[in-house]
Amino acid sequence: MSNKDKNLRTQMRKRQKKKKRKLLLYILIPLLLIVGAVGSYGFYLVKKAENVASKSFEDDGRENGSEKREKDVDPEQDNVSILFIGIDDSEKRSSNGSSPQLSDALILATLNKEDHSVKMLSIPRDSYVYIPEQGYKTKINHAHSLGGPKSTIETVENFLDVPVDYYVRVNFNAFIDVVNTLDGITVDVPYEFYEQDSQDRKGAIHLTAGEQTLNGEEALALARTRKMDNDIERGKRQQQIMKAIVKRALSLDSVLKYDDIMEAVGNNMKTNMEFSEMRSLMSYGMQGDLDMESYTLEGHDSYINNTYYYQLNEDSVASVQDTLKEHLNIDEDTSINASDNNHGDMELANPAN
Repeated sequence: MSNKDKNLRTQMRKRQKKKKRKLLLYILIPLLLIVGAVGSYGFYLVKKAENVASKSFEDDGRENGSEKREKDVDPEQDNVSILFIGIDDSEKRSSNGSSPQLSDALILATLNKEDHSVKMLSIPRDSYVYIPEQGYKTKINHAHSLGGPKSTIETVENFLDVPVDYYVRVNFNAFIDVVNTLDGITVDVPYEFYEQDSQDRKGAIHLTAGEQTLNGEEALALARTRKMDNDIERGKRQQQIMKAIVKRALSLDSVLKYDDIMEAVGNNMKTNMEFSEMRSLMSYGMQGDLDMESYTLEGHDSYINNTYYYQLNEDSVASVQDTLKEHLNIDEDTSINASDNNHGDMELANPAN
């Protein structure tokens, strides 16, 4: 091979290397920019979440957490439970702006780290249960109006015999804002109905039967209505809506909306979770598809002193207790039996509805 040919080959190799370098730069520079932007956004979200957690934190009034725990739980390692308390704090429903309101929705969720699963139990708002802080039996939704989250937590622990590690209390504004921020959620509406909106305007919301995308006001109407069925079916709808929110929030196109979601929730939420605990639970939700199961409590209608109550079926309560204890991996021997804490059938003399 002549020197001329060798020089030509050398020049061609150099040109090819330059082209490869340029090609790598064209590919790497956008990737680096994307990674940098994602990293910056991620850092921003962490700081935002920390700020939200700081503003939303409210001690539950228990000195050492749940009495049904032998030691403090770590959501990074342990199975934990969260009680979601939905509150309607509209001016019309609040008799006193400084006092707690009735809880409109109660959902106890247990999270199992090993199975990566969530079990959700809807508790009917009219359930006739013992309120430890007050010393009598009445509707469970009164526990919050009589003693806030602490009273509600202790009441749930007493009749279910499982620990409540954390609580999250949100009002209807948070619910509406989150759904709207996610550009709606897709759910199957079971029947056509008319319902009032969050401002109590009668018949303002009209939904037809079938799968559809609902905005915040529509989703709230579906969660609240009891005109066509009962509290049990209402609880099932609330669980369906929660699943739809989680599914939508974990979708790829919702990632850039987390900032607005946190803003909406942060302004309308109180919780006893520290930021580090929240972060552990957020990572739990990001690990992949969650196995989510829903449960309800069976019972029957009852009237005491001309006031309606929902009498819980003892066998149904016992079955749910066993399911939740197993999911939380709680040793039966270390648990206080709820049947020992029924305190008879003491009633409220003139209970409110």
